[in-house]
Amino acid sequence: MLKVRENQKMLANKFRLYPNKEQTDKLEFALDTCRRAYNMMLGELRDQVVIDRNMIQAILPDLKICEPRFREVYSKTLQYECYRLFSNLSALKVLKGNHKKVGRLRFKGKGWFKTINYNQSGFSLEDNKLHLSKIGDIKIKVHREVNGNIKQIQIKKEIDRWYAIIITDEKKQIICGNKVVGIDLGINNYLVDSEGNKIENPKILEQNLSKLKHLQKDLSRKKKGSSNRKKARIRLSKLHLKITNQRTDFLHKITTKLIKECKIIVMENLDIKQMSQQKYFNAKNMMDASWGKFAQLLDFKAENAGCQIVKIDPRNTSKICSQCGHIQDMSLYKRTYECAECGFVIDRDYNSAINILNKLAGQELSCVEKSVNTPLEQTSSMKQEALTSTEC
Repeated sequence: MLKVRENQKMLANKFRLYPNKEQTDKLEFALDTCRRAYNMMLGELRDQVVIDRNMIQAILPDLKICEPRFREVYSKTLQYECYRLFSNLSALKVLKGNHKKVGRLRFKGKGWFKTINYNQSGFSLEDNKLHLSKIGDIKIKVHREVNGNIKQIQIKKEIDRWYAIIITDEKKQIICGNKVVGIDLGINNYLVDSEGNKIENPKILEQNLSKLKHLQKDLSRKKKGSSNRKKARIRLSKLHLKITNQRTDFLHKITTKLIKECKIIVMENLDIKQMSQQKYFNAKNMMDASWGKFAQLLDFKAENAGCQIVKIDPRNTSKICSQCGHIQDMSLYKRTYECAECGFVIDRDYNSAINILNKLAGQELSCVEKSVNTPLEQTSSMKQEALTSTEC
């Protein structure tokens, strides 16, 4: 989804395209022509003392006169490159305002452009055929019904595959549930909530690691600039894309499940970048878990469903006893919390999830309806915790 000027949300659906050889050549040509137009407008932008957007966009008619190739691409797609240029410029300004170290906008080399945008017109969809102006009717696999009015179509290239991202004004509402839960994110168990429910971490990178190493080694042995190296790079890129798709699918499923079940979700406000830089953290598995993307998807879906996401300070959530409130040190390898004060025994992640929920109500003490002396099996995997002190 994306936001338009009227703050109306739009729904995006992604479908696979199956262009023939002639259509693929036209798509590649349009992609490269849009890249050239972007670079020329960026060059004009750099030459200006006072930035004038209208003057920059006005060079497009001149380009069509000087270079015939620009007449072979639909005009709206070229005009969109001016919008893309100034969007990138605005994003750069925001980063500088946040005191980030950023340079100037760069010219795009061959192969850097991946998308063509048909905005408002120049397209139609019917009978599993997507008509694009100046390209033709392309076979498309519409695996779900497209409702609402189509506002924009983005053609995207991923390695050697083409996709159409169809953006409509359909209003799709998710209905949230009634539960109020706290969730604790981890490595062995991806998620444990305050009710004791656990979701196992699929560890997608670990599943594909041996094949990834093999393909990476195969690529390094190929001569630079050779056709075999190009083929090896494509094979490696496809595996990386598969890993990304598997991870995204997993995150979408668990975030949708949480939103449909809960009306309030409490989680830790983790500084993932800082945590990944600590030498005693398992940074590889932490990055594979994609906690940041999980939080981003959860926030987005919660806003659509009317669910509330509350982020609390992660300090001491794993050190506090959820039974009596006693604080004690907990090394990362300890997977079971054994309170030295009251003797309460509970799974470490479950204990953290309860403490996270308690912080919502401003409570540090909570009775847990569990047997005091029920030991839980201790696991050897490391849980990534926020950096905390021993003080509240």
